[in-house]
Amino acid sequence: MKMQLTSNITQILNHLEKIQPFNPQDSLDGARKYLETMSLQLSGKKEPVTMIEELEIQQENHQIPIRIYRPNGKDVQNSSAIIYIHGGWFIAGGYETHDAVVRKLANKTGSVVIFIDYRLAPEHPFPAGLNDSLDGIKWVIENAESLGIDPDKIGIIGDSAGGALAAAVSTQMGKHLKFQVLIYPAADNQLNSKSWETYENGPVLNKQGGIEAWEGYLPEEEKDNPLAIPVLIKDFKETPPTLIILAEHDPLLDDGKQLSENMKNAGITLTTSLYKDMVHGFMHMGELLEEVQSAVNEMAAFAYQNLDSDRKKAS
Repeated sequence: MKMQLTSNITQILNHLEKIQPFNPQDSLDGARKYLETMSLQLSGKKEPVTMIEELEIQQENHQIPIRIYRPNGKDVQNSSAIIYIHGGWFIAGGYETHDAVVRKLANKTGSVVIFIDYRLAPEHPFPAGLNDSLDGIKWVIENAESLGIDPDKIGIIGDSAGGALAAAVSTQMGKHLKFQVLIYPAADNQLNSKSWETYENGPVLNKQGGIEAWEGYLPEEEKDNPLAIPVLIKDFKETPPTLIILAEHDPLLDDGKQLSENMKNAGITLTTSLYKDMVHGFMHMGELLEEVQSAVNEMAAFAYQNLDSDRKKAS
């Protein structure tokens, strides 16, 4: 199958090949630098926000760093909030890789965005990242008042590996969440779908890198754990209304479709949105792709709709 790529995407992929050998063999260090460089060079201009605060949530043996983005515009007490769980194959990513996207989301949704800088594999395999995400959200809910957040107006957004984490989080804490958005989620560790076959050498992700990332993330004894592998989730009991954003030329496409199928069959209120011509990670490519803003607008509309549903019922 020949991929028909738009000129913007072709330009981006040519640029990515120059960053360094595409999908480097020194996988860990390479993957981390690659995501940083891609985000830095392709995300475009960063929108100003009112304020960014960095805090550490004290746990028993470690701290969870979080970054709080206050949107542009009037200072709202009792604001709605979005928890953001970042991607990077569970082994990469952090504040800087997702800064541009998170600023856009804060401004467009008018919500405070709380970015959880969870521990990464392979240094900290599953369930470290999941536990940090759960503990981070618990802390936000417990401290909502002092953070100026309405605890009844919280949603969650996760991209790629963060989409896998968010999907798991919402089965555990969904009753506290008004909505979730999963952006091209990494829903399966098998990497054996049709789309993986088509795109095993990219663009952006490759199969070898994916295999290594999952090996570093998932201990042998957890390899059937639905909290690590979202396509295995049977019980979506707490999952709130969900928007799944998929990219056409993405090896993760079919896994994302399978997850949305499973959710639909479980009776979850679901919207699935396919971004034609897009590649994995397109949310980091706002310098050249207007689809980034379209996706942000779609997420914001979805957030409003679900944060407002209570008010509608009341009136």
